[in-house]
Amino acid sequence: MTYADGNSHEVVCGVRSLLRQTEHERRTHLAIGERLARLMGVPFEQDMAEDARKRFMVPSETVVGFKNARKLGIRGERDLFGGVVEHPFLATKAITHPLIGSDAAAPQGWSHAFGAVTGEAVLKGFTAFSLADARKAGMQLLRRGRIRVKQTSGQGGGGQVLISDGAELEHALAEIDLCEIENTGVVLEEHLSQSTTYSVGMVRGADITISYCGTQRLTTDNRGEAVYGGSTLDVVRGGWETLLASPLSDQERMAVMYGRRYDDAAGTCFPGFFASRRNYDVAVGIEGSGRTTCGVLEQSWRLGGATPAEILAIEALKGDPSIASLRASITEIYGPINEFPPGSIVFFSGDDADVGPITKFAWLEDGST
Repeated sequence: MTYADGNSHEVVCGVRSLLRQTEHERRTHLAIGERLARLMGVPFEQDMAEDARKRFMVPSETVVGFKNARKLGIRGERDLFGGVVEHPFLATKAITHPLIGSDAAAPQGWSHAFGAVTGEAVLKGFTAFSLADARKAGMQLLRRGRIRVKQTSGQGGGGQVLISDGAELEHALAEIDLCEIENTGVVLEEHLSQSTTYSVGMVRGADITISYCGTQRLTTDNRGEAVYGGSTLDVVRGGWETLLASPLSDQERMAVMYGRRYDDAAGTCFPGFFASRRNYDVAVGIEGSGRTTCGVLEQSWRLGGATPAEILAIEALKGDPSIASLRASITEIYGPINEFPPGSIVFFSGDDADVGPITKFAWLEDGST
């Protein structure tokens, strides 16, 4: 695969996760890597050999450390599907909110400017890196209504609890390891009722740029808990400007504008950051005073729940230059399943040792234009 700047890749490699992956996550990661390799016309290798070939990397997580990225041969966004940041906390939802005060505990590399640049594009909340700051932030937010306490590493709605008063706040903070708070932070954020979560993103891969706005949905896992159940994305060929020029509802347009503002702020406030996958969860709902509000919850500069749908969209646009827009969906179902939508691609179906029976499939809806 050759880019306009003369760079080329000879192989696509899936980078093994530094964290423990479930079987369905690992298999989905491999399937994504294989499909990207086919799009690029090069082999896919699960493990990296020590040779001089130039690789396109597909890591499971955001790559942390510019030096680590260079060791993997990643010099810019054309060399990976995902993103690169310098410090670990930048890869989490910790960056979304400001600190409770200028004297609050903060890790090396923290940007006090980021919160000012994002402004109303994020929900009201704070990030804390000490127990005292977390208590102070939580009590201040509780004056406005219920809040959520979120572990910064939580994904798919996990690692968070709804809080109504000071006693519940103390209990929630006590459940989080103090070292985790001090090292990776904890997020305290206003709770929205009757909320909808939009997925807003821009992705570059296989010489194609797509952007999209879609909605997420919840499902019930094998333990009876509400978890991520998939996304439906309205995809356009092109970047943010093309997406904003497409037919959008007022809420969708606001979600896209806020996602883009968050994206621009990251580029401004975090020197050296780059990403080929930029995905933002944006919530719209009713806050404590009864007012409808909107704000970015977190970023994803890595493989995400919507990535199988993104890949199918890229394949379709790559294969037919006349297509300007389409709708792509990904569904995750726990328990047995007997039927799939026509034309769906199964990324995993089986009994995962960690989560039980689960099936993940993606498809393109009719009516692409």
